[in-house]
Amino acid sequence: MSAGQLTRRRPRTVRWLPGVTAAGLATLAAWGIHLLVPAVPLLTAAVALGVIVAQIPVARPALVGPLAPGLGLAAKRLMRVGIVLLGLKLSLIDIAHLGWVAVATVIAVLVITFVGTYWLGRLFKLPGQQPLLIATGFSICGASAIGAMSGVVKSKDEDTAIPVALVTLCGTLAIAVLPLLWHPLGFTELQFGHWVGASVHDVGQVVAIAQMAGPPALAVAIVVKLTRVLMLAPMVAIASVATRRREGPVTAGKRPPIVPLFVVGFIAAMLLRTCVAIPEPIAELFDIAQTIVLAMALFGLGTAVRLRELVRTGWRAVMVAFLSWALIGVLAWGAVQLG
Repeated sequence: MSAGQLTRRRPRTVRWLPGVTAAGLATLAAWGIHLLVPAVPLLTAAVALGVIVAQIPVARPALVGPLAPGLGLAAKRLMRVGIVLLGLKLSLIDIAHLGWVAVATVIAVLVITFVGTYWLGRLFKLPGQQPLLIATGFSICGASAIGAMSGVVKSKDEDTAIPVALVTLCGTLAIAVLPLLWHPLGFTELQFGHWVGASVHDVGQVVAIAQMAGPPALAVAIVVKLTRVLMLAPMVAIASVATRRREGPVTAGKRPPIVPLFVVGFIAAMLLRTCVAIPEPIAELFDIAQTIVLAMALFGLGTAVRLRELVRTGWRAVMVAFLSWALIGVLAWGAVQLG
């Protein structure tokens, strides 16, 4: 290879570095916020920092200029790596211990919330893929699920940004609101953990809320929540199939695979966690790696949010989000009563 070819190739190789570095620094800042205020989950802090930075006028030229390639890589590729690593938290044995009634009600709440939110999005005439992405985020696992789904259906940045902002807003509000409802609703500690796991969007938010009711409630909440996370694989696969059919045979060479590679990786990681006893130190390393890459990805997603546009044109999306939040809360309450 000639010197001229090397010169031309080198900028392409490192053009993502500034944005990825910024996402890494933001993750450190989010970690610091979490240490200072433990009630704020690290992942929530990361996406919130992205949203805040995106509203600073002097930062926008950098966000859409030199930082854009790296932030885009973080929001898409690192998100998929994080989803794969998330599978290592899932054990089918732990899910089976919930009992078939609890598992069935968790899945039913998820499916009804997804369908109901998608219908609301269409009813309110939300543009593009917003109905699908809001339904995915609110029913499964928050901004992580939105990021995974947006990559499969090839949504526009603006269609992804608004659902990310809304699911982060509602998940953050849940940290303050749900503990206040614990005793008025008459929940025991375990029932409260089940309700939190079945209704709160992000895993970190679930931990922040359920730990208030003690370790047993936290354990139940995490297993219930991860049961919802498990549904990310089939939901994304279904969306991929629908996208292939919609695009038709003319663009067959450009269509996404029936099952995206990161979904295969997620399932493989889950089966590994189920079948192999992973030593605790190694499991902790994987957990740290998963938190880091997801925090970087969520910061990247957050930088695409423009609150001024959301306030001006997104009131319908806000209505759908709060209705969906109420829907999943009521359905999860009913599931707890059945359990």
